[in-house]
Amino acid sequence: MGNVRYLVSGDCAVTVEFGNEISPEINRKIRAFKIALEKEQIEGIVETVPTYRSLLVVYKPEVIRFSALTEKFEQVLSSMGSIQIPPPTVIEIPVLYGGEMGPDLANVAEHNGLTEEEVVKIHSSEEYLIYMLGFIAGFPYLGGMDKRIATPRLKSPRVKIEGGSVGIAGEQTGIYPVASPGGWQLIGRTPLKLYDSEREKPVLLESGQYIKFRPVTEEEYKAIEKQVENDTYQYVVYDKEAE
Repeated sequence: MGNVRYLVSGDCAVTVEFGNEISPEINRKIRAFKIALEKEQIEGIVETVPTYRSLLVVYKPEVIRFSALTEKFEQVLSSMGSIQIPPPTVIEIPVLYGGEMGPDLANVAEHNGLTEEEVVKIHSSEEYLIYMLGFIAGFPYLGGMDKRIATPRLKSPRVKIEGGSVGIAGEQTGIYPVASPGGWQLIGRTPLKLYDSEREKPVLLESGQYIKFRPVTEEEYKAIEKQVENDTYQYVVYDKEAE
């Protein structure tokens, strides 16, 4: 697994650091280690939280001490090759681009010397890796956006952005899970709820998963919105092909 560092993070957590850069390779190591830890079921571990280049492990020091825990980590790391890691999944996110849902689509197109249709085609052609979730509940930090549609943030952030809004900021793209202030260039909106406190699994997405945006018409958007409200929407999820 290369040079892995254990960093004390308070009195009941440790950061397992896999590198010092943002890359799909490091993310795969984090995902594999997280899955391996879950299979090992080490007593005293409360939860694990993936970040761009590390895995935060929260534990109960009264159950397992730091030194014993890191010894367990070493054992897990040494046996990683024998653990079957399932392929990551891709979840399809339907998006209504432009118009009221994407008021900044024209800005993105003009900034990059493209048509709005070209921006949509480029944005929806990638499978975006979810490196981590944060900022607000369910917000995905995505990698892999084409630099041809990179656009600076708005000079004056909006006071309120509706949940489901899809935006671009610099070389990143993302989805606002709930209504909040923000300065991203909004290019569309999804009718899916990335965060729903009433749902059995409140946060829809997972780190290590991939997103594939799918352009939809206004009619499709409204139909999906009703299905989501009625809890009848069938999410499209498939295994990612090996690269």
